[in-house]
This record gives sequence, C-alpha cells and structure tokens, in this order.
Amino acid sequence: MNTITLIRNRAINSARRILIGSKNSSIFVSPLPHHALPVPNHSLQPRFNLYHSKNHHSFKQLGFQHEFGSIRKIFNPSSSNYSTSRCFSLNSAKVGFKVQNFSTSVETRVNDNTFEKIYIQGGLNVKQLVVESVDKDEESVVREEEESVVEKQAWKLLKDAIVTYCGNPVGTVAANDPGDKLPLNYDQVFIRDFIPSALAFLLKGDSEIVKYFLLHTLQLQSWEKTVDCYSPGQGLMPASFKVRTVALEGDTREEVLDPDFGESAIGRVAPVDSGLWWIILLRAYGKITGDYSLQERVDVQTGLKMILKLCLTDGFDMFPSLLVTDGSCMIDRRMGIHGHPLEIQALFYSALRCSREMLAVTDGTNDLVRAINNRLSALSFHIRQYYWVDMKKINEIYRYKTEEYSMDAINKFNIYPEQIPFWVMDWIPEKGGYLIGNLQPAHMDFRFFTLGNLWSIISSLSTPRQNEAILNLIEAKWDDLVGHMPLKICYPALDNEEWRIITGSDPKNTPWSYHNGGSWPTLLWQFTLACMKMGRIDLAQKAVDLAEKRLPVDSWPEYYDTRSGKFIGKQARLYQTWTIAGFLTSKMLLKNPKMASMLFSEEDYDLLEICVCGLSKSGRKKCSRVAAKSQILV
Repeated sequence: MNTITLIRNRAINSARRILIGSKNSSIFVSPLPHHALPVPNHSLQPRFNLYHSKNHHSFKQLGFQHEFGSIRKIFNPSSSNYSTSRCFSLNSAKVGFKVQNFSTSVETRVNDNTFEKIYIQGGLNVKQLVVESVDKDEESVVREEEESVVEKQAWKLLKDAIVTYCGNPVGTVAANDPGDKLPLNYDQVFIRDFIPSALAFLLKGDSEIVKYFLLHTLQLQSWEKTVDCYSPGQGLMPASFKVRTVALEGDTREEVLDPDFGESAIGRVAPVDSGLWWIILLRAYGKITGDYSLQERVDVQTGLKMILKLCLTDGFDMFPSLLVTDGSCMIDRRMGIHGHPLEIQALFYSALRCSREMLAVTDGTNDLVRAINNRLSALSFHIRQYYWVDMKKINEIYRYKTEEYSMDAINKFNIYPEQIPFWVMDWIPEKGGYLIGNLQPAHMDFRFFTLGNLWSIISSLSTPRQNEAILNLIEAKWDDLVGHMPLKICYPALDNEEWRIITGSDPKNTPWSYHNGGSWPTLLWQFTLACMKMGRIDLAQKAVDLAEKRLPVDSWPEYYDTRSGKFIGKQARLYQTWTIAGFLTSKMLLKNPKMASMLFSEEDYDLLEICVCGLSKSGRKKCSRVAAKSQILV
C-alpha cells in the first residue's frame, strides 16, 4: 500500500509541475502566429493538445481531471497534406508549441469510460526537444578499456548507423551497408530493430538517443494511415519511420518523420509487436538510468494506455492470448504463424507486466490495472498449460481421445494425435521441453520458435521448471539450434509441399533460409539474458564466443543460411545494425550481471491466486488456481 501511495503521489505531483494554468492561459501553447488562428468548434468538448500526435485525449480519462479542470482550449487550424511529424519540443516540465499547418478531427466513443477515439492530424513545428541529463553509475557502465578490438569496431559501426532528426539522435537504421544500392526500407528506423541498439546505448551510459526515440515514436502513434480505406486501431505504433526533407515555401526545407504502419510493407500487415517492444524499452530505460520522470509524463502515460487499450479490447476470441495475422512480428512474411503465435504472447505478457509497474495509480486507472492482472493470470495459465510439450506431454497427446464435448474434456482443443510430426518424437530430449509455436482449434504448431521461448524465460511467462527445460533442450540440441552461428529463428524448416502450401512458395523463405530456419545473430542478446537469469552463463558465453569469431569476418550479416548456419544468408544485408547491437549488448550483459537483472522479471506468484473465469454460479466448474499451481509449479 505504501508503494502504491508513493507512485500515486509522484504521478500527481509531476502532473502539477507540468500543468499549472488558468481559464485565461494555455501553458503548453505559445501565442499563435497571425496566420494560424484557431477555428472555434463549439460542438466539441473542451480538450487540450498534450503533444503532437494523431491522438487527443481528455485529461479526465488520464485520472488527472482535478489538475486540468481549468483548461478549456482546442485548436483547429487549416489542414496539412503531410502524413508526418515535424520537429517538436517536449520538456519534462512543460511543452511549447508553435502551431503551423495542422488539422483536428474528433470521434468520441460512446459508453467508453476509459478512452476516447480522438485524432490530431498533420504536423507541428516547435522548439528543439530538451533531454535532461541523467547521472551515470560508474560501476554500471562498461569502460572502454575493457573492450576488445571487435567490440570497438562494432561500436564504431553502431554509431555510424545513428539517425538524427532536427539535430538530435532518434534511432539507428536497420542496415548500413555502403555497397547496397537498393536499401528498400533498410534505411529506416524500425522499433523492433532498435531495441538491442537502445539497450547497448543504455548499458554504455548513453541514454539520450533512447529518450529521443521513445518520445518521437510516441508522436507517431496511431496516425490515420489507410490500406484500401481501413485504418489501424488507435494506439498502434508504427513498424518504422524515416527522416525525410520536404520543401516548404521558397527555398525553405524542413525535416519530417514519415512513419510506416504496414501500408508500405511487404504483405501490408500492421506490426503487432511494435507497441509491445516500446513498452518494454520504456521500462528498461527507467530501470537502467534511474530516470523515472519519463514514465510519469502525461503524454507517455497516455500513449501507454492507448497501447493497452488496443491490446485488451474485447473481441470474439475465446482465448486470453492475442489473435493476430501472419507476418505481424519479427517473422514479417507468411510463415504459417497466424492465430496465436508464441512470440506475440510472450511479448504481450512482458508488456503487461511492465505496464503494471509504470502506470500512474489513480482512480481512472484502477479498472485498467484490474484488467491487466486478470489478463496476466489467464494468459500465464493458458500458455503454461496448453503450449508446453515434453516427452510426457507428447505421449499424452499421442493417446488423446477426440470429439470430446464437456467442460471436463482433456483434449480441450480437439487435437488429433495424427498431427504430431515424426521429427518431434525423436528430437525432444528426455530432460528438456519447450513451448510450441502456436495453438488453435484442432491445430498445434510443434515448431520450436526461439524468440518466443527465450522471451518466455525472460518475462517468467513459463515456470522456473519450464525455463530450465527450455535451456536443457537448447544445450542438448546445440548443433540444430546453434550450429555455426547462433541462433535458429525456428526449427525445423518447412520444405517440399509443406513449404509451398504454408509460405506460398516464398523464394526468400526457402528451407533453412531467412525466417524458415535461418540463423539470426540478433537473437544472441536475448539468449544471453535468458541464460543469465537461469544461471547458465556458460551457455551464453559459448554462443557469444562463437559469434565473435565469425561476425566481423563476415561483415555483420543479417542472417545465415543452411541447416547448421554455415553460410551468409543469400539475401542478407551486411552491416545489419541489430546484429551489431545484439552482439554488443550480449558482451556488456556478461560483463555486468547487475544490469542484466534489471531487464528480466521474476515469477509473480500472486498472479496464480487470481481466478478470472467467474463461472461459479453456473453449471460449470470453477477453475482452481490451487490445482493449477500444483500441476505447473513443481
């Protein structure tokens, strides 16, 4: 209770520092130029623009209605043709806007007590972003003299990949190969790709670029981009963005941020994981720097709630896991992962836990926190119980009865034993196990997906016993999952008729290449973090040593091909930034276990006490968390 009170007071005090105004003053908005007069709209409820974005929220819904009751202004200048964000200023104490060429449109969602569906369109032109300096803990920063020659080379490459916007660093390009004449979208800043770069900078003590990245991507949240007249859900974070220079009047030119929400991507799929990674990085920033003021900002709290609202929206799905389409995560091409892929569920679980730590506790967030706890409890039970396979579980599935109709059914998803692939029976070790890639009615995807399993360990989505079994399996199947280069993105590869049907005969995802069983060095940092959490530093060091010998010689490629990862990928970009950053992050984590402990989550036993089924008054049986714990936590 003391912790909750402290968080509430900190958030409210921060809000009071940020927003102090009167009926006749607008503390965020500087005096409007004569050519940008506000257009009155008396049909709208009083709102106030916290920050430049396509989204606009009432303060009441943030739980700060008492602080902002005196603010009564909204602006509606002329429209803009830019689907971009312009240079802006966001100070931790106040914001000064110079309004130019933007429009507003408002759509209110009836009977929604948590969020409103309101957008602000166009661009803003304001002062330079001010980032406060953060004191560095000398013991937590890896010193340059401890770096090897390979590390120094990697750092130079990583710094060369930095993208600036309005004179400030905002991210790193996906790849920086000087010999690549057709970079496609590899010259953009991807949210998921920047995560290892951000962690490398944070561990190095350079937090400025991460703070700018978090704030600028927040500005791009939920633009009204369309694909054949359909818009992404409010709260969606872009997959990537690019800094462009546009011509204004006369010879004037200006930098703008142009986001991609999937409308330009191959397959036209919106990124589900971007918002989840953004939340995870926001927590990591606070943990490593000790600067929690960023989390307390009203605009950041708003963006956080919008992502949660998007993920927690009720639908027709019966499962607590997120239902997504193919290509919506790191595997961004058709690979048969549509449905409830493990990677998304692990990131979703981690993002919910991170959000619960960072949400300002107010009367307006109580329902949201309750929804998070309920979802965490249901999701952990669902994944641990139904996604887990080991020799015992596979033998149980092998003897399943089908067409069971009752609440007491053992084969709840009507899985046919014939779908168990022959390879898994011989492949899975006696003392190992893993979480399958996907679960849907009458379908279990038995492929081993590395990112989902590693992040389940890091976030404690899987149990301590399951965590050990996953690492035991990786160690036992080292030649299959690591080979000449860590680590396989999935195992085994799809081939022959299965490849043609599931991938659509994708020439890039041929067997043992790219997403179809290719080896991705960027997974190294997550493997290192999972191993360190479970006390298996020997495994992490073995993988890092292997990568350190090959990566600089091979020019830091994006991925490797063949069953053992012996060859550089046939279409792999060289000097891939998240390959470089993943290696650097792994090295620094191994040098500083204290910092590694800030990035993973321990088991939350309180979640196992929560029952969310609420079926006690019906003829059905109420689930027993005691039984769940006795089955899983052994």
